[in-house]
Amino acid sequence: MPRSDRPRPSLRAGILALLALPALAAVPGGAAALPAPRPAVAADPAPAAASAESPRARVPAAEAALRRLLPPRHALQFTLLPGPRSADGQDRFTVSGRAGAVVVRGSTPATVLTGVGWYLRHVARVDVGWPGDSLDALPDVLPGVPQPVTRTALVRHRYALNDTDDGYAGAYRTWEERRRQIDLLALHGVNEVLVQVGAEYPYYAALQRHGYTAAELRAWIPGPAHQSWWLLQNLSGFGGPVSEQLIEERAALGGRVADELRALGMTPVLPGYFGTVPPGFAGRNPGARVHPQGTWDGFARPDWLDPAGPVFAALAADYYAAQRARFGDSAMYRMSPLHEGGTAASVDVKAAAGAVQRALRTAHPGAVWAVLGWQEDPTRELLSGVDTSRMLIVDGMSERYENLDRETSWAHTPYALGTIHNFGGHTTIGANTGVWLRRFGQWRAKPDSALSGIAYMPEAAGVDPAAFALFTDLAWEPGPVDRKEWFAAYARRRYGAEDGYAAAAWEALRSGPYSTGTDSAQPQDGLFTARPSLTANKAGTWTPGDMRYPAASVRTALDALLKVAPRLRRSSAYRYDLVDTARQALANHSRVLLPQVKAAYEAKDLGRFRLLVGEWQRDERLLAAVTGSDRHFLFGRWTAGARAWGADEAERDRCEYDVRSLLTTWGTRTASERPSSLHDYANREWAGLLEEFYAPRWARYFASLDRALVSGAEPQAIDWYAVEDAWAHRTTGHPTEPSGDPYALARAVADALPPADART
Repeated sequence: MPRSDRPRPSLRAGILALLALPALAAVPGGAAALPAPRPAVAADPAPAAASAESPRARVPAAEAALRRLLPPRHALQFTLLPGPRSADGQDRFTVSGRAGAVVVRGSTPATVLTGVGWYLRHVARVDVGWPGDSLDALPDVLPGVPQPVTRTALVRHRYALNDTDDGYAGAYRTWEERRRQIDLLALHGVNEVLVQVGAEYPYYAALQRHGYTAAELRAWIPGPAHQSWWLLQNLSGFGGPVSEQLIEERAALGGRVADELRALGMTPVLPGYFGTVPPGFAGRNPGARVHPQGTWDGFARPDWLDPAGPVFAALAADYYAAQRARFGDSAMYRMSPLHEGGTAASVDVKAAAGAVQRALRTAHPGAVWAVLGWQEDPTRELLSGVDTSRMLIVDGMSERYENLDRETSWAHTPYALGTIHNFGGHTTIGANTGVWLRRFGQWRAKPDSALSGIAYMPEAAGVDPAAFALFTDLAWEPGPVDRKEWFAAYARRRYGAEDGYAAAAWEALRSGPYSTGTDSAQPQDGLFTARPSLTANKAGTWTPGDMRYPAASVRTALDALLKVAPRLRRSSAYRYDLVDTARQALANHSRVLLPQVKAAYEAKDLGRFRLLVGEWQRDERLLAAVTGSDRHFLFGRWTAGARAWGADEAERDRCEYDVRSLLTTWGTRTASERPSSLHDYANREWAGLLEEFYAPRWARYFASLDRALVSGAEPQAIDWYAVEDAWAHRTTGHPTEPSGDPYALARAVADALPPADART
C-alpha cells in the first residue's frame, strides 16, 4: 500500500504531461514550458510584527512536532512563538517562563524546536536522543527558567545526512520514521537536510523526453537501497528493475518529506543534475558528448554527459522541472561530479562545473551547490569554474588528518566542518569527539576562516546518540565545550537523574571510544561479523584493523550501567545504552578470543580448539539474545520494511535481496571479492542476522578446521561469495518486535566476559 497518504497526481499522468510538451530547445525559457511548480512554502514564516497574543504568532508546524515529541500534558505547557534573527542574520531562540508555562521563541519553527531541545536538556534535564529518551523522568509540572536564555547559531549551515544515509540507514523507511528523524534533527539545531527518497523520479520523467522508454529506465534505476551510489554515479541497475508503483510511492514520500522540512523553515537539500545518463545516450541525442566512466568497485558506472556540451542544458532543465513538480523548490542542491575515481577524459572540468552551476541557477536562481569534501574532491579545477560564493563544501575529512588547511585547499570556498564517525551503519560506538571540539574552535577563529557550518554525516545516522548530541551542540554553545563536563551532564539527563554509576559509565566511555584521534574517522568493528579467517582483524575492508581505544573502558562502562539505580532503568535511553554497551563489550572480546582459537589450531590442540570454539559460539548466542531485546537491533524490521514496498511478490523478493545484499555481499561477486572488496562493509550486530548469517558462516569455517585437525589434511576451501549470495536471496522471516529482558541479558554478558582488569 502507498507510503504516503497525501493525494498526488499519478506518476503516469505526470510523465505523459511532460512528454506531450515540445522539446525545451525549441521553447524560449526552457523549463518555464513545463508544469508550473507547486506553491513554495516560506522559509521563515515568522511575522516580525505579530504580538504574542495574535493567532498569526503561532508556529503550527513546531507545535505539531512538539505534540509528537512530548507527552500531551507536557507539550501543553509550552507556548511557541516566532522571534527575530540575530543582527547578522543568524538563527536564534530564546527560552523563558515560569513553572508549567515555558515560552520559546525562535527565528524559524525548527529553531523554536531547537530552543525546546535546549530547555529539555539544560533546564528539565532529560534527553530526547536518536535513539532513546528519558521523558518518563519529567515532572508533572515543568520547571521554570530562572532567567531568559538566548542562544544564537554560531554558523549559518547546520547540515545533516551523508549521501549514503538513505541506503545504510534504510531506504524503505515509512513516513512516520522519516518524520521522526526530521523532528529530532530540528530539536538538535539542524537546518539543512539531504533528501534522497524519490530521487529517481526526475531522471525517470526527464529521460523519457530524451529517447528512453519507461521500461528501459526502470531497468537502469537500481533498487532503493543501492540508489545512493547511483546518485553518486557509481553504479546502476543493481537490485532492479523497479516498478512504476515503487517510483510513484517514493516520489510521493520524498515530496512529503521536503514539504515537512519547508514547513519547519528547514532546507530540503535535493539532488541536483550534473550529467549522469544511461547507456546509448549519444545515439539517441545528436550532438551529445558522452564519456564512459569506467568502473567503481567492480560496478560499471553510468556514463557522463559533458555539461559544457550542447545537450546538457536541455536535459538539466527537464530534470529540474520534473523535480520541481514533485518536490518543490529548494535553496540547496547536492552534487559531486567525478566522485571516487570518475574519469574526466577530454572534458574541460572547469567549463563543465560552470555549466552545471548555470543549469542549477537557471532553474533555481540563488541556489547553493553543496559538494562533498572527500578524497581529492572538490578539485581546484572544478572550483575555478564556479561562483564559489554560491557553494558549500560539506567536509567529510575534517576529523581524519592532521595539518589540514581548508582555506588554501579550497580557495576560500565556504565549507562545513563534518564528521563521518560511522561507516556502513556499523553497530559500533565511539567518535573523535576531542578532534571535533578542538578543530571547530580553531578553524572558526582563523583570521581568514571560510568555515560557515557543521555537517553531521555518518554513513548511517541514528546509531550513536551521544555522538549526535555532542556534534550538533557545536553550533549552539557560545563558549568552549569541556568534554568531561559535557559527558557528565549527558549521563545525568540521559537517564533523567543524577546517578554516580551512570556518571562513571559515561566517563569510561568518554575516555575510551569517544576519545579517539585522527588516525581514522571510525571505530573498529567486531570479528563475529567478519568473513571467517583465523587472521581476521576486521570485518569491513575499510575499517581499522586494531582497537582504537582500551577495550577495558567499555567493560567498565557495562559494569557501571548494571549498577544504575533501578528507578532509572525504565527509560528507553537506558535500555538502548545497556544493550549497546553489552553488545560492544562482546564485540571487543572477539578480538581477544580469535587469536586464542588460532593459537590452539596451530598447536594442533584439538581439545583446546573445541573449547575455545564453544566459547566463541556461546558469545555469538549471547550477542544474538541481547541485541534481540531492543527493537533497534532487529534484522526482521529491516527485511519486513523492504518487503512492504514491493508492488507484487516478485518485487517484494527483489526489495528483500536489495537490503540483504547491501549488508553482506554488497553486490556482485566482483564487487564483493576484488582487493578493495565491499563484502561485509555494512556489517552490523543484529538479532536475526547473527543467527542466520554470521554464526552459521563461522560454524561452517570452524567445522572445516576441526575436520582438518582430525584428519591431518588441509581445510577444505569454501566459496564464501556463493554461500553469502545464496543467503542474500532468501526470504525467511525474523522477529520484528524485541523479546527478553535487556537487563538480565546484559547481566549474562557481563558474567560471561572477563573482568575489566583482566589481561586476557
